[in-house]
Amino acid sequence: MARVTVEDCIDKVDNRFELVLLASHRARLISQGAAITIDRDNDKNPVVALREIADETLSPGDLKEDLIHSLQKHVEVDEPEPDPASLVQADADTTFAETAEDDDQPEAITFDRMSEEELLAGIEGLVPPEKSDDY
Repeated sequence: MARVTVEDCIDKVDNRFELVLLASHRARLISQGAAITIDRDNDKNPVVALREIADETLSPGDLKEDLIHSLQKHVEVDEPEPDPASLVQADADTTFAETAEDDDQPEAITFDRMSEEELLAGIEGLVPPEKSDDY
């Protein structure tokens, strides 16, 4: 039985730390039931993952993309931007529809109105706070 070493894989993946990340991710995938691309030869999952990388049956770039995708919490979806003309038209349609609906219902909210003179008279009637020595 041939043993795989880091030296067999390092020419496929430049960084040893990245090799560990990729091999461990692949070993987890194998333990979750992913199909292996080489003969197992009674090897454990990490050794099988390293042998797959060394034999180039899996692309390190594909493994790296799969690892990144598995670690992402929020995946952004590229959607086309709507053109400004359609947004203006949609806003106009919505505004017209809302005003048409509002005409059917009586106005339930009313506000008290006061003139400027009444406001000034109310402010003049306020008592200033007492001054204390604590401040």
